[in-house]
Amino acid sequence: MITLSLAEIAEVVGGRMHDIPDASAEVTGPVVRDSREAGPGSLFVAFVGERVDGHDFAAQVVEAGAAAVLGSRPVGVPAIVVDDVQAALGALARHVVRRLGTTLVALTGSAGKTSTKDLIAQVLRRKAPTVFTPGSMNNEVGLPLTALTATDETKFLVLEMGARGIGHIRYLCELTPPRIGLVLNVGSAHIGEFGGREQIAQAKGELVEALPPAEEGGTAVLNADDPLVRAMASRTKAKVILFGESDEADVRAENVRLTDTGQPSFSLHTPSGASDVTMRLYGEHHVSNALAAAAVAHELGMSADEIATALSEAGSLSRWRMEVTERPDGVTVVNDAYNANPESMKAALRALVAMGKGRRTWAVLGKMAELGDEALAEHDAVGRLAVRLNVSKLVAVGGREAQWLQLGAYNEGSWGEESVHVSDAQAAVDLLRSELRPGDVVLVKASRSVGLEGVASALLETGTEGEVAAR
Repeated sequence: MITLSLAEIAEVVGGRMHDIPDASAEVTGPVVRDSREAGPGSLFVAFVGERVDGHDFAAQVVEAGAAAVLGSRPVGVPAIVVDDVQAALGALARHVVRRLGTTLVALTGSAGKTSTKDLIAQVLRRKAPTVFTPGSMNNEVGLPLTALTATDETKFLVLEMGARGIGHIRYLCELTPPRIGLVLNVGSAHIGEFGGREQIAQAKGELVEALPPAEEGGTAVLNADDPLVRAMASRTKAKVILFGESDEADVRAENVRLTDTGQPSFSLHTPSGASDVTMRLYGEHHVSNALAAAAVAHELGMSADEIATALSEAGSLSRWRMEVTERPDGVTVVNDAYNANPESMKAALRALVAMGKGRRTWAVLGKMAELGDEALAEHDAVGRLAVRLNVSKLVAVGGREAQWLQLGAYNEGSWGEESVHVSDAQAAVDLLRSELRPGDVVLVKASRSVGLEGVASALLETGTEGEVAAR
């Protein structure tokens, strides 16, 4: 974070200083909410959670060198006390972002946010210092914490924005006002919370509504291939750039194909020229993500050749998202267990099939959460797609949603023993250890709450018989 005195911070957040012997003392380190990350010059934000109260760690963080605590009550060490810690954190982020004047790029969508954010960051940092959201810290706490890591040297700030309802993205945009807003897609993720895709579109479109007008540099980057996203052009006064495979897209892909190992290759076309891209990531769904990143980079002045080179060299920066690891015996494990929704599940299955040409393929799948009344139909559809794509074996893991996956596969074709339902992750590991052969490809994917990353980890523990860690 930029250097600020405790007196300045107290004024920005409307707080009261307690046990601070010198109000001119400065925060020179990061703003953190995890006491283990506190160090010299840091500011520790004390949240009260269901199981842990951050105020209990106040003395510990000051002993580690923190300049002060931002909390909701005095703690006997230097502290700035406010009525609402989350609101104060947001106010501090808003102040710092405005003072820095960095170019802020915000993105949202039902699927692919984190992968696209990582691509944008890897492309833009070739041009200038770039700060971006780590992992999926895309909510009311994670977003301001990310923004506060920006410094005077930061040229681009890339922030992922998530939403659980109407008004959430509007609030995030008030904290960190974007100049460029990217909407990837409107899918079925969280449809149970929103109530329908139209409501999801309403929420995601709050991003383009928050952009400054075109004459002030505002730019909306929209997916030309998604009708609900493309319609958002009417909701903004910003300049509109379309990306996609449509002929009408300003930034588009032509001659899309997959390599023998399942990595996308295509010709990138931008208003400034064309260049070829072969990605290191796996799955055709990354083409759309790459085009979105290319559209942002083009708007910020990068050439087609520069963008194509960066996209071709970009890797995965976030854990458990199509992490591909080959064991010594030739079994390939694809760990995509961070999260799942109908769109990402189908994309992962297609990537599995592309990677596994001529090899046995295994889809180890679990529940997709927050689908509401659509849950049965969506799990059934994924199971049926596994059959249509000719996945060698589906292993459905967990409760009733997994049973719906397996039943969809069974009803789609004459699979019989080629699809199976198991009760939990350990049962899946036991099955796979007994039946995997050298050369097989295994995809592991489910919503985060299922914890299937433990299956992938266990399969990679070659030469051991360790069990899946309990969650």
